[in-house]
Amino acid sequence: MKFKTPQTLQQIAKLISAPFIGDANFEISGINEIHVVEKGDIVFVDHPKYYEKALKSSATTILINKEVPCPEGKSLLISEDPFRDFNKISNFFNPFVASKEAISSSAIIGKGTVVQPNVFIGNNVVIGENCYLHPNVTIYDATVIGDNVTIHANTVLGADAFYYKKRSDGFDKLLSVGRVVLQDNVDLGASCTIDRGVTGDTTIGAGTKIDNQVHVGHDTVIGKKCLIASQTGIAGCVVIEDEVVIWGQVGTTSGITIGKGAVILGQTGVTKSVPGGKSYFGTPISESREKLKEMAEIKRFLKGRKIT
Repeated sequence: MKFKTPQTLQQIAKLISAPFIGDANFEISGINEIHVVEKGDIVFVDHPKYYEKALKSSATTILINKEVPCPEGKSLLISEDPFRDFNKISNFFNPFVASKEAISSSAIIGKGTVVQPNVFIGNNVVIGENCYLHPNVTIYDATVIGDNVTIHANTVLGADAFYYKKRSDGFDKLLSVGRVVLQDNVDLGASCTIDRGVTGDTTIGAGTKIDNQVHVGHDTVIGKKCLIASQTGIAGCVVIEDEVVIWGQVGTTSGITIGKGAVILGQTGVTKSVPGGKSYFGTPISESREKLKEMAEIKRFLKGRKIT
């Protein structure tokens, strides 16, 4: 998430009541998670295991829970609770604004787009031309939809990320201030749920077609001309490259990549990144031919055993 106007290190430190290391006028342009940070961004880290990754990332301000040597050209914000203060910054620059109308007056809707009854369109949504939004579709704030997009009934775009930190008294949620972006010629089936990015975008590439009852987690990027069948669950921060086919009831772990042109057969658990151009099956995932051979060998072995 980029700020509307750049801030200084001192301004952000004052906002969260945190000491800092670096030039008070050090410029900060946004706040982002580690996988989407750019120069000028704040990133947070609250576990020693990830200190080095955060300090060496593209982020130039690190919100951290321990004073450490500051890398050259960067700055530090020292916080007792970086998770809490990351939320505080996100909420200050992008607060939730309740809608007072079914279709926000701030929404931009292109020529030829059809909006069926009971559709909700939130603040600052942009919808392109010649789209079809069927009954009971819900589009949260700041969603961007291209041209020639069809969204079937009861689909929800822009719900919060499933991202929590365990506390002694329960769970704290990391606020979601990112967006959902659908490119041109995307079709979404009925009752799909596409979560917004925490600070970045959850993106569905041009020409991709998604069946009914598919879930896409926060900050996931799906490429162009993909096919995803019903009851698939895609976790957060997944990259699905162009022309991937995913059949029904597939589930993925977070943070993995599925290569261009891969085919994932039904009921597969995608437990790791896989190269493109191949067919995969099973849990744990492996190439479909190898998995089927394994299953045949197990069947022969069991058939040949003497049961006593």
